[in-house]
Amino acid sequence: MMATIDLYAVFGYPIDHSLSPDIHVRFATETGQSIRYDRRAVTLDEFADAVTGFVEQGGKGLNCTVPLKEAAYTVSDHTSPRAQRARAVNTLLVCPDGQLYGDNTDGSGLVRDLTLNLSVSLSGKNILLIGAGGASRGILLPLLEQQPARLLLTNRTLARAEQLAAEFADFACIEVQPLATLRGTGFDLILNATSASLSSDLPELPEGIVAPGCLCYDLAYGSQPTAFVEWGLRAGADKSVDGIGMLVEQAADAFELWRGIRPQTAGVITWLRNRGRGSGGGSWESGLLPAANGHF
Repeated sequence: MMATIDLYAVFGYPIDHSLSPDIHVRFATETGQSIRYDRRAVTLDEFADAVTGFVEQGGKGLNCTVPLKEAAYTVSDHTSPRAQRARAVNTLLVCPDGQLYGDNTDGSGLVRDLTLNLSVSLSGKNILLIGAGGASRGILLPLLEQQPARLLLTNRTLARAEQLAAEFADFACIEVQPLATLRGTGFDLILNATSASLSSDLPELPEGIVAPGCLCYDLAYGSQPTAFVEWGLRAGADKSVDGIGMLVEQAADAFELWRGIRPQTAGVITWLRNRGRGSGGGSWESGLLPAANGHF
C-alpha cells in the first residue's frame, strides 16, 4: 500500500525563484516524510481564494512570502503569540477541522542562525536594526527575548520606526534615532532588514558604527554579495553575511510545525552556499539565484 503524500506549498508573487521546494524536499528526505511541495504564484488579490482552494485540495500547510504575510495573518483562525506581535504570518498549518493556524518563524529562524550557526551570543550586546517594515516587525520580539543591552531601530522614515518601537514598548525599550546621528557609536551586531541593498540603494551608513568583533547581517540574500554585505566587509566587520542561514532555519521551524519533527539544517545551508558560491572572497557567505528578501 502506497504511503499518503501530503501537500504543501509556498505562495507569493513573484515566486519563480523560491528556494522553499528545494529546502523542504531535502528536509523530507532526511526525516523520511512523504510530502509534495509546490511553488505557486499568488497575488494579494488572489490570496484568500487561493488558500480556500488549497485547503479544499487537501493541502496541509503553506508558506507565505512577499506580499502575503499580512494577508495570511488576516485569514488565520488562530495565531501564535509571535505572529500576533508581528501581525504577520509566514507559515499556515491546516488543522484537522480545516481551520488555519498561523505562525511567524522569521525571528526564530534569524536567532537560531545567529546563536547556533554563527555562535553569536546576543545577551548584553548592542544591536542596530536598520528598517522598520514587515521584516523588522517579524524579528523584533525574538531579538528582544535574547536580552540585548541595547536595541536601536533606525529607518529612512523615522516616524515608522517610532511607531514600531511604540508597539513593543510594553515588552522592552527600543531606542529610535536617525542613522546619521550614530556616527562613532559602535554596535556588536548590525542587521539590515531592508531590501535596499539588493539594488545597491543603501543609505549612507556613518563611520564608526562597526565595533570590534561586529557581525553585519543582511536578511536578504542573492547570487552575489549584497551591497550591505560588501559594506560590512569594507567597514571592518569581523564577519559580514547574508540571510541564507535564516532562510533555512525558519523553514525548519515551519517543517517542524507541520510534521512534528525538526530536520537538521547544517547540511542544507552548506549545500545552498556551495551551489551559490561565486568568485567573491573574504567573509562573504553567498546566497544563490536572483536576490530576494522574502525568506522563501
